[in-house]
Amino acid sequence: MTVKKVTDILEQAAPLSWAEDFDNVGLLIGDKNMEVSGVLVSLDCLENVVQEAIEKQCNLIVSFHPIIFSGLKNITPSHYVDRVLIKAIKHNIAIYSMHTALDNAAKGVSYEMGKKLGIENMKPLLPNPKLLPKDPDGLLGMGRIGTLKTPVSEEDFMNMLQKTFGTPHLKHSAFLKKTITKVALLGGSGAFGIDAALLAGADVYVTADLKYHDYFKADHHLLLVDIGHYESEQFTKNILVRILTKKIANFAISLSESNTNPIKYY
Repeated sequence: MTVKKVTDILEQAAPLSWAEDFDNVGLLIGDKNMEVSGVLVSLDCLENVVQEAIEKQCNLIVSFHPIIFSGLKNITPSHYVDRVLIKAIKHNIAIYSMHTALDNAAKGVSYEMGKKLGIENMKPLLPNPKLLPKDPDGLLGMGRIGTLKTPVSEEDFMNMLQKTFGTPHLKHSAFLKKTITKVALLGGSGAFGIDAALLAGADVYVTADLKYHDYFKADHHLLLVDIGHYESEQFTKNILVRILTKKIANFAISLSESNTNPIKYY
């Protein structure tokens, strides 16, 4: 099994053409023709993830976030990105990233969030009909919006979020004293989806990385909740593992146990 054969399986589920223009996806390090001894699937690719790959004898890391995002002028051990690259190259480990290609997939990052919360009848919050190849059901695009089977209070919904995503402290706009039925979600940095959530009539918009002025956009019509970037995308690696094990069930595929969340809570 070569690197290319493994990544072809991933691209059948989420073609790289679905990635946003600003992104850096695909094979970032390594030879596509290299024989794969094992695959380690992670959210990020940091030094501890590369070390885990070495210990588990995996020479291909499939990560959601790309470790190389912008141009590199040199590679020295003075920066965490460079140290990851040096270590991976030294140990002949290939690194592949999907990022926004999986964000836009019909059953990608935000869909997985919704599934964990029991959201039904999900459709894209920000549909993108221009993405090719097209999805026959028209479900490509960022974010998801759907409904809870049983409406809940704002307080109960916040408790659901904490239990599901494990964030110690949730940042949110003012409670509106209304029942939560229609839920909009977008994994990762999702401030750009607030207007779409309002337009769609969502009761709550769950995302991450909201800034101070973003909360004013709720304007007493919407409950905004920031559950944390890592927390919102933590189940992404489970999607990738499912895609691979469905096609190559008897191959060595490991779910990374390394914690890559750079944010700590006090």
